[in-house]
Amino acid sequence: MAIFITDECINCGACEPECPNNAIYEGGVEWRISDGTDVSGSYVLEDGSKVDASDENDPVEEDFYYIVPDKCTECVGFHEEPQCAAVCPVDCCLPDPDREESDEKLLERKAALHL
Repeated sequence: MAIFITDECINCGACEPECPNNAIYEGGVEWRISDGTDVSGSYVLEDGSKVDASDENDPVEEDFYYIVPDKCTECVGFHEEPQCAAVCPVDCCLPDPDREESDEKLLERKAALHL
């Protein structure tokens, strides 16, 4: 399951540098699959749509930090626990109950992002 940031976020930014996939962005900032990954060219998102890895995509959230679900691996394959949750001072980085994913799926995503 991907992690999401709740609206309790205080915009401290502690989570952003901890993400090994560069999946965390400041509110209102556009995101790219290529940011912090080895991906170039065409990439298929979880919803089946295709994007160019270097294309800017609309922010997931405007007012506070957010996590791009298509880039989140819950730190599986990197760390024992999600690093965003470990450093968040207000405990607003939580598992997304709408996006339950197996470790196998998260490892597949990690492999796709880090060729």
